[in-house]
Amino acid sequence: MNPQGERWTTDQVLAMAPDDASRKAGGKLAAPGPWSETGADGGAVWGQCKGSGKKPYQAVIDVTGPAFKCSCPSRKFPCKHALGLLLLWAGDPGEVPAGEPPQWAGEWLAGRRERAERAAGAAAGGSAAARTPADPEAARRRAERRLQRIDAGATELEQRLEDLLRTGLTAAEGAGYSAWDETAARMVDAQAPGLASRVRELGSVVASGANWPARMLEECALLHLLDQGFLGRERLPAALAATVRSRVGLTTDAADVLAGPDAVTVRDRWLVLAQEDSDDGKLTSRRIFLRGERTGRMALHLSFGGAGRPLDLALPPGLVLDADLAYYPGARPLRAALGERHAPAAPGPVPPGCGIDAALAAYGDALRDDPWLDSWPVVLADVTPVPPRDGAGWQLADADGESALPLDPRASGRTGLWQLAAISGGAPITVFGECGHRGFLPLTAWDPTPVSL
Repeated sequence: MNPQGERWTTDQVLAMAPDDASRKAGGKLAAPGPWSETGADGGAVWGQCKGSGKKPYQAVIDVTGPAFKCSCPSRKFPCKHALGLLLLWAGDPGEVPAGEPPQWAGEWLAGRRERAERAAGAAAGGSAAARTPADPEAARRRAERRLQRIDAGATELEQRLEDLLRTGLTAAEGAGYSAWDETAARMVDAQAPGLASRVRELGSVVASGANWPARMLEECALLHLLDQGFLGRERLPAALAATVRSRVGLTTDAADVLAGPDAVTVRDRWLVLAQEDSDDGKLTSRRIFLRGERTGRMALHLSFGGAGRPLDLALPPGLVLDADLAYYPGARPLRAALGERHAPAAPGPVPPGCGIDAALAAYGDALRDDPWLDSWPVVLADVTPVPPRDGAGWQLADADGESALPLDPRASGRTGLWQLAAISGGAPITVFGECGHRGFLPLTAWDPTPVSL
């Protein structure tokens, strides 16, 4: 093995950039000129970058995390210096020699690894006392009061839906967004953020174009089903009841998922299929999709942070983690918490995929267990992107030309679609994304290394 560890590709480094500006700025620093005292070992890369001040910026990256530390004042993670150093390391082995980290880098790395060991011990069950509320009886009463508030909110929402159907769907056309926003606010007061989110979506259906009444009826039916499921949760199977609770907005702590009384971890070599960040100005979220090499199971790791604050876990597509995952409860588990890692992350292979018919069947199977699913993650193999023509939008076509899958309209605003076509060059490729009722949303393509779209 290379003494510096498995090197990342340029695409894997760029996939971690928080925005296009950071990619461009990092690319300008991917040369030896501004760097000094660079080095790498099996799990870290470090170096000093000349900036505008007298003292150079000190950058260090724990590639097993990965995690980043830089003395620059940037609030972006990773910053342009960390990206530039990683690009230099990925592009030219001779420019970042193997060695021992200097004191400033070694202290930060040692602290990170010590915290990781403590967290792993806690996840294994060594910190059960920390997960136990100081006053279990008070916690139980708070949980009961919240359930009562959500029950009241769901009952009120049922009355709102009945009124809409009684007066006719056309009444929604003149009501505008305000009526739905008011109802959504009532669901927030009832501590049911999942119901509030679905109610807000109803406000946009009227403006969604032709045949909006049919879509409104579909969305109202799904909302009614969720309401009734929650109000009758005691009669549901345990897995379906867990799905309903999560859809309404009742969450489970990651610590309980990993080490609770019903926790079951799955060890596998997990291939990172995609990493996608979003920021609404108040909250930053990151979705990381993985698939087990042995089990073939899909998994979704979610993390959240305040606006402008870094998220702890960053995993560029194409890496493989030998790790434990624990799935959140549900009728069709997908979200998972990351437990113990058994080896540093390393570059992985191009994932095997399926055809379009099999992808649609996978979504159908998942929808049978969770009727509120918008999509299901799949890897498509041997598909060719087809640009818009004859009034039709973008599509992915099977190599045999027998089946084609329209792309999700949300993908139309992404410059990655033409990048996808350029990667293909008219030939079949492997693409990962989400397959759902809106179509297919591509997130990563392999050429032969992963490229985020």
